[in-house]
Amino acid sequence: MSDDPPTSDDPPTLEWLTLDDDEELLWSSNPHRYSLVSAFVVGIPLSVVLIGIPILVGSYLSYTNTNYVVTDAGLYKKTGVLSRDVQKIGFDKVQNTSYSQSALGSYFGYGNVDISTAGGGGTEMRFRSVPEPADVQELINRHVKSAEPGDDGKADVLDEVLEELRAIRAELEADG
Repeated sequence: MSDDPPTSDDPPTLEWLTLDDDEELLWSSNPHRYSLVSAFVVGIPLSVVLIGIPILVGSYLSYTNTNYVVTDAGLYKKTGVLSRDVQKIGFDKVQNTSYSQSALGSYFGYGNVDISTAGGGGTEMRFRSVPEPADVQELINRHVKSAEPGDDGKADVLDEVLEELRAIRAELEADG
């Protein structure tokens, strides 16, 4: 496995995304284009009776208006055809990730990545039909681990305070 993030065939347009000055884009994608195959299989035959046309149009519009982004600060998901819904989850909130692939997804190389947060009930965010979902999950997990709260030098400060208290105690015992 390389350290390079997975890539998409069609890089999405990200004019909707506003990043902080120190935030770096790591990966972005739309759903995989082959995820439209099932809509075509159902929609084209039903187009004869005009039922398939809304299926095809709806699937295409959903495909073109969905973006997924991973930055070094967190995860973003944008959906919406007539309106825009943007969701963000910081890496410090991510509790668990998983991915799944259908038989068609395994063949064409796409699947879902589910993200659960601490305190949330179930899946908080789902990247649907993304290319190479195992690679995307690994990228997310790498950044979740690096965002886990460490001691941030607090242990060093506590050691210094303890050392100072011992010195004060020793001085008091020597005077007494």
